[in-house]
Amino acid sequence: MKPCRECRREISEQAVSCPGCGAPFPARAMWDGWGFEYRSKATLLGIRLLHISFKFRPNRVPVPATGIIAIGQFACGIFTLSQFGIGVVSVSQFTIAVWALAQFAVAYSLVAQLGLYLHAGHGQVVKSLVELLGLR
Repeated sequence: MKPCRECRREISEQAVSCPGCGAPFPARAMWDGWGFEYRSKATLLGIRLLHISFKFRPNRVPVPATGIIAIGQFACGIFTLSQFGIGVVSVSQFTIAVWALAQFAVAYSLVAQLGLYLHAGHGQVVKSLVELLGLR
């Protein structure tokens, strides 16, 4: 048994929430959210080399993965692997990128189910942004 970090009530170390105040994982001295997160210590030009994040803060706000290689539900980086991504090279469900492999994409070049592209696009329903805007 340990005291809850919020209300100090004695609770099991295995408790998922405090029966007194409702604090999540009350036996832990610190708790910063649900899910998994890994941040590499290595950096390149001040940018984290690898950030993997499938995490939500206690207020249920997602933690986006940011770095040279960004992997997560929400990601922003040079290489992204995500559900929602912004990157130079992106493999995502929804993305804005230079080169993209996605279900829905806006990119310079892409392979997508649905997409808008500037240079080259392949997929089910892909359109040139230049042609769509009537600039060509």
